[in-house]
Amino acid sequence: MLEDYRAGLTIDADHERADRAAERTLTMPTQVLWSTRDDLEDLYGDPLAIWRPWAPHVVGGGIDSGHHMAEDAPADLAASLIDLIASAIDGSSP
Repeated sequence: MLEDYRAGLTIDADHERADRAAERTLTMPTQVLWSTRDDLEDLYGDPLAIWRPWAPHVVGGGIDSGHHMAEDAPADLAASLIDLIASAIDGSSP
């Protein structure tokens, strides 16, 4: 887990800057989910707006949970993931 934080502040940030400079985007179905009882939106703003330059067709939303979404709201998280997978299979939007 700590390696994830370390990478986010170092090599991941370098890769992100390189992707932005090269105007790379994600073409696959992309979903961004975040905990509504955490401070992500307060610190950074709308997560979908942040991701849209990299993933033009990004979908997602907040899930009523604390920092540990998978533990706090597993059913809501699973339903969101199932919707994304189902929409990718049938070509619809989640």
